Amino acid sequence: MAGARLGSLMVLDWSWSDLSGADWLWVLLLLAAAIGPYIAARRNKTSLALATVLSILLVWMTQMLLLLLRIKGFTDFHPYEVFAGRPIWQDDPTQIHRFITAAWLHSEVSLSRGIDIAHVLGNVLVIALVGVPLEQRLGPRRWLVIYLAGAVAGNITWFLAHPDSVSYSLGASGAAFGLLGCYLACWPNDQIEFPLFLIRKWPVVFIALLKFGIELIQVGTQYGGFASTSNIAHLAHVGGFFVCYAIGRPLARGGLIPPEVNDGGPTAASAEEARVDGLKRRMGDLTDDPWSAAGSALEGRAARTLERLREEGDELETRQAWLEQLAEDANCPQCGAELKTSDNAGIFSIECTKATQHLRWP
Repeated sequence: MAGARLGSLMVLDWSWSDLSGADWLWVLLLLAAAIGPYIAARRNKTSLALATVLSILLVWMTQMLLLLLRIKGFTDFHPYEVFAGRPIWQDDPTQIHRFITAAWLHSEVSLSRGIDIAHVLGNVLVIALVGVPLEQRLGPRRWLVIYLAGAVAGNITWFLAHPDSVSYSLGASGAAFGLLGCYLACWPNDQIEFPLFLIRKWPVVFIALLKFGIELIQVGTQYGGFASTSNIAHLAHVGGFFVCYAIGRPLARGGLIPPEVNDGGPTAASAEEARVDGLKRRMGDLTDDPWSAAGSALEGRAARTLERLREEGDELETRQAWLEQLAEDANCPQCGAELKTSDNAGIFSIECTKATQHLRWP
C-alpha cells in the first residue's frame, strides 16, 4: 500500500487571494474531476468505492497535465499549494479544507524525479479491493463516512504530531487504512481478494493486522531514531486506522449487514441480498395506521387494501404495490386531500399531496 507522501515546495505563505483567474479555472477543474464520479454514482446507483477510485485517478491525471504545463512554462499553478496538507498553515480556519482535500492528491514525481505512479495506484488498489466489499456490508452512505473519517483522522494525526512542519502531506492512505480498520472491527473473518504473498483470498483479520503491524514498526523505527526520515507519513496511516476501528462497529449496526454476521464475505449475490435485507429493516411498522389514530378508520375498498397491505407488505415489491393502491383508495385523514406514494432511497411511503406534515406513513 502506498503511503501518504511528504514533499516540499518553496512557497512559505499562501492565501486564497493569491489565486489568479486562470488559477481558479484549475481549481474548478480539479474539483470537477473529484466530485464528478460521485454525482454519476448517485444518479446511476453504483458503487461509491469505485467512484472514489475514478475520482482519485481523474484528479491525478489533472495533476499530470498541470505538471506537463508547468514544465513547458504555460502555468505556474501547483495543486499542492491549494489542496495538500501543510501543518504550518492548517491552524488557519481558511485552510481547514486541506484535512479532506489532501486525500485526493498524490505524489507526481518519485525521489529519482520520475513519474510516481506507484503512489496513486497503491492507494486505489486498496480502495477497490477492500472498499468495494466493505461498502457491500456497510451501505454507501456509511462507507463514505468511514472513508472521510479515515482521511481526516490521518491528516489531523500528522498535523498534531508535526504542527510546525513546512512539508506538504498528501495521499489517500489514511482513508485506505481507515477502511481496513473498520473492516477489522466489524467483519474480521471475511475473505477478500488481496495481493500479499500471493493474489488470492485472505481473511480480513490477517490483511489488516499485517498491514497495521508493518505501519507500527515503521513508526517505531522512525520516531525511535532507528531509521532515517522517510517521505511516507506512517503516523497518518495509524491515525486513520485507529479512528475508523473505533467508530466502525457502532456505525455498522445501522448498515446493510450487522457486524455479527459471519458468512465468509460478500459476493455479487450476497451483496444484493444485503441491500434488500437492509431496505426491509428500514420499512416502517404497519400495525398502527393514521386513519384509526385520527378517529376516521378506513372503510370499504380502502379498508380491504389496508388489510392486504398488512398481510403481504413484508416484501419490498408487494409493499410498494399495496401502498400505491392505498394511495388511490384513501384520502388524507387530516385534510381529505389526495394521497401519493414517495420513494425514499428504495423505501416507499404514502404522503398527503397538500402537506407532507399531514401524512407520511408508514
